Amino acid sequence: MLFTTNWLSEIFTNFSGDVKKPIEIDTVNTDSRVQIGNSLFVPIVGDNFDGHEYVNQAVENGAIALLWERKKSVPASIPTEFPVFYVEDTIAGLQQLATNYRDVINPIVVGITGSNGKTTTKDLVAAMVKSTYRTHYTDGNFNNHIGLPLTILSMERDTEVLVLEMGMSGFGEIDLLSKIAKPDYAIITNIGESHIEFLGSREGIANAKLEIINGLKKDGVLIIDGDEPLLNQLNNYPNTIACGFNIENDIVIRNVNISLEATSFTLSDGTYYDVPLLGKHHAKNATYAIILGEQLGIDIHKRKTALLGLKQTSMRFELMKGRHGVSIINDAYNASPTSMKAAIEVVKQMEGFTSKVLVLGDVLELGDHSEQMHQSIAEVIQSPITAVFTFGNHSKLISTAVMEKNETIACKHFTEKAAILQALEPYLEKEAVLLFKASRGLQFETIIKEILN
Repeated sequence: MLFTTNWLSEIFTNFSGDVKKPIEIDTVNTDSRVQIGNSLFVPIVGDNFDGHEYVNQAVENGAIALLWERKKSVPASIPTEFPVFYVEDTIAGLQQLATNYRDVINPIVVGITGSNGKTTTKDLVAAMVKSTYRTHYTDGNFNNHIGLPLTILSMERDTEVLVLEMGMSGFGEIDLLSKIAKPDYAIITNIGESHIEFLGSREGIANAKLEIINGLKKDGVLIIDGDEPLLNQLNNYPNTIACGFNIENDIVIRNVNISLEATSFTLSDGTYYDVPLLGKHHAKNATYAIILGEQLGIDIHKRKTALLGLKQTSMRFELMKGRHGVSIINDAYNASPTSMKAAIEVVKQMEGFTSKVLVLGDVLELGDHSEQMHQSIAEVIQSPITAVFTFGNHSKLISTAVMEKNETIACKHFTEKAAILQALEPYLEKEAVLLFKASRGLQFETIIKEILN
């Protein structure tokens, strides 16, 4: 049980039906198609849909109470004793409910944002915290103004630590999420170029990410990427811990080594860690989780074991095996110029391969910066990269720029995915590694599927 209709009537005082009986509600649901019993149905209103129209289906599938927009009529098919709670706006009502439930359960809350690495960092933090505490955390991409409240409202009542990923595409969004969640700890992974089309500049992106402070508790701890100049303004912010590779940081990452299966590194306190992710940037993501673990009193042995036991969200630098033993890196969930460069650097550092092939697609939502930022990706593409295959409207700028400066790298742009598959055939062998990286909209997983075992 999450709560009762009686408790809901204390929050939403405008109601109808028999709400004084303490009817137990086990889940909050926004999808009328899902069969789930004892649920509170919250109909969401969007530009092209209105969940109120599907209330009968929701009730058939197990809804026992409704959150309802006050101006809309409740269908006659809903019994008069059925609990209905009226609000001006159901999304705002969902957010209010999440805040109240968060306050009742009162877990330690960890909020995570950043242009790149926030989902991986969330996975690392969740693995770390689960080693010691009853933990609930963001599933998939439930990190926006609807997904985050639903994440809060799906935690068990005995949850001790709540780990929340906070995504955004514009100003004010992280501010809202932070004020709903009220984090005790906030992590800013980095400042990249994601959503620069809407935010204007990296400085604008930094300001949007910094909104996470707005809901941070007065004595809360802020953990940041200390290598990012745009976050220097936080150096004097209370309870801030900066980590990174620069020696000026509070926690310095040293001696990074990347193997085929893991990245190892040492922190400035002399502790040594392994994480089953590939790349220098993942040493930093893991360090955020390590710092949080120390803050929560998790001992070093549990911290090390937790990192090694990581279960990562799929399509984020996921190492797979394809036909004829070829190694495939599936990093096709999303992309920014920063994350694409980081992935390429990892491939360059990987040993034991005679062929290293990059299959790169468009980075979306760059607006007027798109041409310059796609061209900038070519700056890190050099030996030992063997070939660069691009697909999309803007990624041709990458292969063209590489071709102009490096004749030893095979470069070609494609307009059909079938042609990419044909071009990859000679590289499907044990000695080759293929990196697939693009924005989610290009659906590169459809190419990967064709060359898996």
